[in-house]
Amino acid sequence: MALFDLLGRRWALRVLWELRGDSAPTFRQLQQRCDGVSSSVLADRLRELGQADLVEHAGEGYLLTRQGRALLERLAQLDAWASGWRPKETG
Repeated sequence: MALFDLLGRRWALRVLWELRGDSAPTFRQLQQRCDGVSSSVLADRLRELGQADLVEHAGEGYLLTRQGRALLERLAQLDAWASGWRPKETG
């Protein structure tokens, strides 16, 4: 699966964002942090993100892999750029 296809799936970026800390939240904790994502969708996203080597299951919880942390660093740069971006006004 191409990275942009994966990141464009519902809840994928949110899951990555919620895993940005040092703790390893359990499935239920992660589900609560994601404001109501269904358990089946969360399980699918975790599986897909794991297959992409972005997330790993560690003990009872989930963590970003080295690749996942590197991706979030790059996304933070995109977010910084986007905060100053303004579309051209037409008219």
